[in-house]
Amino acid sequence: MGKVLCIGEALIDMICTDKGKPLQEGEQFLKKPGGAPTNVAAAIAALGGEVELAAKVGADPFGKHLQQVMQSFGVGTRWMLEDAKLFTTFAFVSLMEDGERDFYFNRGADGQLHWEELKAIVLRDFAIIHFGSATGFLPGPLQETYRQLLEKAKEENIFISLDPNYRQLLFQHQQQTFIEQSWNFIHHCDFFKVSDEEAMMLTGAGSVTEAAGIFLDKTRAVFAITLGKEGTLIGIRGELEIVTSIPVQAVDTTGAGDAFVGAVLYQLSFFSREEIQSLSKEKWNEIIFRANKAGARTCEYMGAMEAFRHLNNDIFN
Repeated sequence: MGKVLCIGEALIDMICTDKGKPLQEGEQFLKKPGGAPTNVAAAIAALGGEVELAAKVGADPFGKHLQQVMQSFGVGTRWMLEDAKLFTTFAFVSLMEDGERDFYFNRGADGQLHWEELKAIVLRDFAIIHFGSATGFLPGPLQETYRQLLEKAKEENIFISLDPNYRQLLFQHQQQTFIEQSWNFIHHCDFFKVSDEEAMMLTGAGSVTEAAGIFLDKTRAVFAITLGKEGTLIGIRGELEIVTSIPVQAVDTTGAGDAFVGAVLYQLSFFSREEIQSLSKEKWNEIIFRANKAGARTCEYMGAMEAFRHLNNDIFN
């Protein structure tokens, strides 16, 4: 089994439990560990994979909590760096009655992960590198670290995975920058996952099918476009196919996409990069179906980390 390196933000989600109230009126908040690449790392470890997380947190109780949670899953935290001068990043979220989210991002340590701090990583120890979350495309040291690590991964011939994980509230006036940076990674990665909305935004297409056609035309990567309960549209070697999901009674969809990515990468970690490139379409369908199951099962629990504690190889049976 090969080891996976996930890089990106580790943060604390503060979920307002006063339903329907905007953040300025909310009084009750629930602390939850989060961050897309952090979730992916936890999911991989929960399934039995070998994974490390590269991220920066504050030298505060919240940063220590994030490290402890990752360690409890079995995620390697050597590269979860603390910064005594910065606070751990917070995302405050309240779900409104109309389904919209009132969101405030209080960014601290996560964006200050410098490439110089990671240069000692021995990349050849890893079979897969996963870049997760749009925060790596915001201006700052983490953006440059993403760029440098991508170049090094290409030089070392390491399998590259991407989930751009667009957040409109972070890129209100910088959408084009997000699109350009996403394409830079898409052109070089081996696998990427996007939502249906992200697929259309990145391609400018008017439908998911049209977007998938553009991806087939412009990238060599295997890709997955998640369609919720409808399953996942995958593109591989010029062909498109929808892989079904399983029906569940959804309690909370938080982390479902991250569980999907984690399950894909966990399964791929059993193959070399060369073996992955020659996997049959049938094998890819099997991998994506199992990942769909992981994502669906995650929706049955409240909170991503709580859901991941129920992830194991049994869900693949």
